[in-house]
Amino acid sequence: MLCAHGGQATAGSPSPRVRAAGQPVTTQPSPYTVAGCTLPPTAGGPCVTATWLVAALRVRTGGQPVLLQDSVAVCVPTGTPLSAVVTQPRVRGT
Repeated sequence: MLCAHGGQATAGSPSPRVRAAGQPVTTQPSPYTVAGCTLPPTAGGPCVTATWLVAALRVRTGGQPVLLQDSVAVCVPTGTPLSAVVTQPRVRGT
């Protein structure tokens, strides 16, 4: 995951019980931390965290909706989106 300014976002707590293509899945309430955002403080940056607004409607783990390729997140404090740069294509959900 990348912020609009090239910062790398990582999940704080992926689901330990469910895996897709060998990697743990992440749920909507999981906090994301952004590192390496290049937006200067004078322009409202840098991106520090990301909050997920849209996740799966029917796929859950531990009672929480999982994140999908088309899930939507915004960075805080900039309000810019996160972009998925690597996904696993074998499992699909809605």
